Amino acid sequence: MELVRRGPAEDRPLRLAERELPEPGRGEVRVRVEACGVCRTDLHVVEGDLAEHRPRVVPGHEVVGRVEALGEDVREPAIGRRVGVAWLHRSCGRCRFCTRGAENLCLEPRFTGWDADGGYAEAVIAPAEFVHPLPEGRSARELAPLLCAGIIGYRAFRRSRIQPGGHLGLYGFGGSAHIVLQLALHAGCRVSVFTRGGRHAELAREMGADHVGHSDEAPATPLDAAILFAPAGELVPHALAALDRGGTLAIAGIHLSEVPPLDYARHLFQERGVVSVTANTRGDARALLELAEEIPIHCHTHAYPLEQANEALRDLKEDRIRGAAVLEIASGDEAAR
Repeated sequence: MELVRRGPAEDRPLRLAERELPEPGRGEVRVRVEACGVCRTDLHVVEGDLAEHRPRVVPGHEVVGRVEALGEDVREPAIGRRVGVAWLHRSCGRCRFCTRGAENLCLEPRFTGWDADGGYAEAVIAPAEFVHPLPEGRSARELAPLLCAGIIGYRAFRRSRIQPGGHLGLYGFGGSAHIVLQLALHAGCRVSVFTRGGRHAELAREMGADHVGHSDEAPATPLDAAILFAPAGELVPHALAALDRGGTLAIAGIHLSEVPPLDYARHLFQERGVVSVTANTRGDARALLELAEEIPIHCHTHAYPLEQANEALRDLKEDRIRGAAVLEIASGDEAAR
């Protein structure tokens, strides 16, 4: 499903196309796709909130599949190995950020489904060093959201500086937040969810949130930390005002609407802080995938066939999805579940 023209999801900007099967280059693998999650970042790419990096790009960066071809100099992962392809397609490995272990801040990064064709397809090419081994015992549909919603959620969770037993607020409750809720509960945290309601609120309650309220509602007790998942800058003052002294708000999205003016005394004084979350490192991916098995994390998903990618993006935009949307692509033993 290639992006023919950037525009509103309801205008069906993706088109089903036949392409030659791509061949992996030096250091690359070809992955036969079983499933690909539908992420809000895909929506930003498709609708033009993010600048165009590649004409007729194939979106998708929550890819689960199996290695089916190896490029030159690749020994691992082996053919047949189940792997995930995530947002960070590659980093340069040379800049001052890469050399200090902060490859998410790389000066010359490339991203799956933005700079390189992604997983809304039957096959995808990825650097062997940037794919992630995945377990065999879980469905591709359930694993797919972990490859971005999970990884970015994990990084946002860490960046929020929430401590075990603390009170965490989640603003927006989609694919990423419903994974972070499980991370927080595993750490013994109390969790308050703030959302526009409907099926998102129902799911948050079912999954164990202590409190579920409207996005602009004040919590009954101050938050030790908060994470903003909704791409709504107008929620930043609400989240900051809800923080206790010394609390941190982590903003998890790659795109955010304009933030209103802040009042220093109400929103920032007493050492309240704001941090952003930029991409991820491979270390974030490894840590999240290990936790996903340990807890274990269960993803609530709604499946679509590949040719309904436009519908999946529209439903995501209109908050119709309970949990995470996933395109099921291959007819493999796991993808078909």
